Amino acid sequence: MSKSPPSIALPLAANADSVAPPKPLTDPAPAVVPSPLFALRQGIPASVYWGLAAVGLLAPIALWMLAVASGRVEPVFLPGPAQVIERVQMWWVDGLLGDIGISTMRVVVGWALASLIALPLGLLIGSWRVVQALLEPMMDFIRYMPAVAFVPLVMVWVGIDEGAKVAIIFIGTFFPMVLMVAEDTRRVPMAQIEAAQTMGATRWEIVEKVILPSAKPALLDTLRVNMGCAWTYLVVAELVAANSGLGYSILKAQRFLQTDKIFAGILIIGLIGLVIDQLLRLAHRKAFPYMHTR
Repeated sequence: MSKSPPSIALPLAANADSVAPPKPLTDPAPAVVPSPLFALRQGIPASVYWGLAAVGLLAPIALWMLAVASGRVEPVFLPGPAQVIERVQMWWVDGLLGDIGISTMRVVVGWALASLIALPLGLLIGSWRVVQALLEPMMDFIRYMPAVAFVPLVMVWVGIDEGAKVAIIFIGTFFPMVLMVAEDTRRVPMAQIEAAQTMGATRWEIVEKVILPSAKPALLDTLRVNMGCAWTYLVVAELVAANSGLGYSILKAQRFLQTDKIFAGILIIGLIGLVIDQLLRLAHRKAFPYMHTR
């Protein structure tokens, strides 16, 4: 009778829980903490904001000075900042303030007339699909037409006085503004409208007391953006038999190859636009402080 082979006793662990887990070969990398300056849609300190804004404004001027100092570009094509400042001083003596005043008047009047009509019209388009179907395709069609193409027609229809210049700015600003106002109106949450309907509000009451108050912050931003658009049409508007204004002076300087005056006019228009933009931003912060708490 055969014998079974002797069994070999294996040592058992005293406690399975006491076995240490294997040690990783490398230590885990520390968690990367994102910089608070690059947090999405979060505020940054005012000092940092204004410092970055100054860098953004001064960097192009520094590049401009370097390009002039290199001597690779003729001054007639790229005048230096010193030449431009000297030209501004000469222009000041020749009536720069008058040119600024008349150009600002033309832009503001054209923008104000466009706003006066575009705000209620865009509100109607954004509130009623019937009005949207009737008017929005036409507005989309016309807004792609260049405003400069209307100059001959405006001269025939309006004449060559101040009304023609205001009309060009109006045409260039009105149609995009209508569509932007309509889009701002459509962004009002439907839940607010339905809540007003359940409380028995009429259609006009909903427009007056729900849609309009809810859209006001976006509407003020739309007006601010379109003010910038109005300034871009200034030179085109002053093509129409003008004898004063910043745009007229730029066009006149082009005829005599006064590049420094062209640069001066462009920079002055940009500076005026920046001041107006900041004033409208300030008005937005004052009117809707709850949107600027962060």
